[in-house]
Amino acid sequence: MVAGQRPDAEPLGGPAAAGQAWFRPLQQALQLEAERGFDDLMGRRERFSAFLARQCQVPPAGLNPPQRQLLQELAAAYASYGDLSLARRQGLVRRTRQALHELQRALEPPTPVAPPRLRLAADPGAASEQPGGDPRRPGATPALHPDTPLAEIRGVGPRTAQKLAALGLFVARDLLRYYPRDYLDYANLVRIASLEPGRTATIVATVRRTNSFTSPRNPNLSILELQLQDITGRLRVSKFFAGKRFSSPGWLKAQQRQYPLGATVAVSGLVKETPYGPVFQDPLMEVLESPNAPLQSQQIGRLLPVYGLTEGLTAERVRAAIQPVLAAAAAWGDPLPAALLEQQGLVELPTALTQIHQPANQESLSAARRRLVFDEFLLLQLGLLLRRRELTSRPAPALAPAAPALGSAAGGRSLVQAFLELLPFPLTGAQRRVLAEIRADLVQEQPMARLVQGDVGSGKTVVAIAALLTAIDAGCQGALMAPTEVLAEQHYQKLCAWLPQLHVSCALLTGSTPARRRRELLADLANGNLQLLVGTHALLEDPVQFARLGLVVVDEQHRFGVAQRNRLLDKGLQPHLLTMTATPIPRTLALSLHGDLEVSQIDELPPGRTPIRTAMLKAGERHEAYGLIREEVAAGQRAYVVLPLVEESEKLDLRSAVEVHRQLSEEVFPELSVGLLHGRMASADKQAAIGAFARGESHVLVSTTVVEVGVDVPEASVMVIEHADRFGLAQLHQLRGRVGRGAAASHCLLINDSRNALARQRLEVLVHSTDGFEIAEMDLRLRGPGAVLGTRQSGLPDLALASLTDDGEVLEQARRVAQELMATDPELRRHPALAQVLADQRQRLSQGARLN
Repeated sequence: MVAGQRPDAEPLGGPAAAGQAWFRPLQQALQLEAERGFDDLMGRRERFSAFLARQCQVPPAGLNPPQRQLLQELAAAYASYGDLSLARRQGLVRRTRQALHELQRALEPPTPVAPPRLRLAADPGAASEQPGGDPRRPGATPALHPDTPLAEIRGVGPRTAQKLAALGLFVARDLLRYYPRDYLDYANLVRIASLEPGRTATIVATVRRTNSFTSPRNPNLSILELQLQDITGRLRVSKFFAGKRFSSPGWLKAQQRQYPLGATVAVSGLVKETPYGPVFQDPLMEVLESPNAPLQSQQIGRLLPVYGLTEGLTAERVRAAIQPVLAAAAAWGDPLPAALLEQQGLVELPTALTQIHQPANQESLSAARRRLVFDEFLLLQLGLLLRRRELTSRPAPALAPAAPALGSAAGGRSLVQAFLELLPFPLTGAQRRVLAEIRADLVQEQPMARLVQGDVGSGKTVVAIAALLTAIDAGCQGALMAPTEVLAEQHYQKLCAWLPQLHVSCALLTGSTPARRRRELLADLANGNLQLLVGTHALLEDPVQFARLGLVVVDEQHRFGVAQRNRLLDKGLQPHLLTMTATPIPRTLALSLHGDLEVSQIDELPPGRTPIRTAMLKAGERHEAYGLIREEVAAGQRAYVVLPLVEESEKLDLRSAVEVHRQLSEEVFPELSVGLLHGRMASADKQAAIGAFARGESHVLVSTTVVEVGVDVPEASVMVIEHADRFGLAQLHQLRGRVGRGAAASHCLLINDSRNALARQRLEVLVHSTDGFEIAEMDLRLRGPGAVLGTRQSGLPDLALASLTDDGEVLEQARRVAQELMATDPELRRHPALAQVLADQRQRLSQGARLN
């Protein structure tokens, strides 16, 4: 309840539509912040906390003074959000979401209540009107809709609704899709002699003796004991009651009377081993009328769902809240036609939702899960196919090479031919194959949408430059976008070594570009004098306009959202799109992420690359790593030391880059030059640190993961990664790829100070494998898509149930169905319910992407 608002207050009137529009971006921002780990996300212009503080200072019209005061207090709290601990950030975000939800409801216009209608008993409309009767009339059952607020659901109420809001559940649809995270299997009916410790089970036995007493050691603990027997043996079952109110002798006797001698009892629970034999932990018990009588309990003898909870919210409360929503959902329909369900062997949606929350058995649970997983993948694949249609719907410029000018630097040859002749090495077979695929796409009028995937050091950048030169040769402009200033600068420096010899103009645009230089290059870009622009997110800004943009190359594309990528595409007539990633992606993840792209793979490394020797060290063996660094530096090589943090954290007992830099430069390697590189440094300082390391002026570079991409120093032969257990395997593989780029033997040392057996198992995969795809597959299995990608993919819907490692078959099935639907009904006009669900999801995703 919002401060100053009575529980029975009438909803506030006023400009409801404008008020609701004010709430939507705030709730979306809060949801994103919670999903991303409360890291104070950086948006396009400002951080999450600054956005919240600013918005709360300009509340919508229609709020009363106490409500406005509440928003002012929230604005003040977010002004110091960056200084709060993780727990306090979580609490503030949770309180804000609840407060905004209540304020939003307060601004909704009151629903008009129809006057009661008198009906005769024979009124033929009476029966049909009864279920949808006035929800405010005493005794009527309100009709539940997907967007019915939880507080209005009978049996939930405002207090429980507030607790559910802390879990991000606000309306009936949210509760229905709040799937159990696990199940307790109480359907395993066994004899006493067959009980297995560690498994949940149910027994049916006869009561032979009962006893109840208060513990002599703890007066606040009371115990009910039953001695049970079946034809295989005897078992003592105990129930514990904590609290002084349960110690009353009368209350305890009443408990005993519920289980009279000779009664048949069903008992379910987790079986534990004790010195006295197996026992049930916290058992559920029910007295049966006879040994063969049906169980009345909703829990005993069944698969019991387990939900994620929050403070003050019990599992029983969540199950009870879901019950009326499940009953109402049967009338909400199914977006998939019955014929398709039968063809694909899927159950109806109402059945699936009921069985996922209240499974009758393992078979029905599996069928329910398969249907819901299929739906998630189908919507995902339809969204990707629609996105591909949008990418390729308008004609693109066919990039056929123009006739070379007389006296050109290329001497009548194409720019690509001249560029390849400048290279000190020939292209590998894989590079030639992928370049041919790209150039075949570029001469088409249908815009190219292609992903080039290749392991670290496979030569993707050279292929991308050749593709850009193809566009420039055809009289168009090119754009190369990188995720960090470090990587953009690295690309620009490489281009500056080649393009002047080809008489191709190139410029760099980042957030650090001075205003005067920015104005000059933007003018050259708009009038066509600038042929190639390299940059970061700055390329997305509105003032950046191209004269004739023909090809966009996006490096490390998984770090960009779909909405960001499309904003750059919109700056051209309809440019071709080439994306690149050095992150090996397993097939199921590639189908999920890149279903809108054709995929080319550079699966061959250049000759002469020396394999990297990878080893794992304990924290106490760190001196061995330092000894290796000394040896390699003495031989003219250089070394990286990588850490996960910039500065020390009170929450995490981890060494920081700043502290390790001080220690190495002052204590460990006083005779060497030790550099420092991290993401919080100014761009000029970053470039100075990288330049000094590349030139050999610094021998050791202490860095955060900013070196994961873009830092290419052939003389670097040692990579020491501190707290290696804190990184994903794919990210470690990327870091390892920063060494081994020259002819010298290279080393990667993983320092693992975790005692976790799983962490050690993960790192052993990296020690024994250099295959990026094998490593990525294991990373996906152990840690999920986020670890493989390094970041969350904006524009990709959440998968609440589906697993990219376990549900590959269902993904392939959904992909086939999506392709058939788009081929026969591209507008989904024959499937209006499915079209509506897809439109709703795309709208939510686009709103979330705009906030990112």
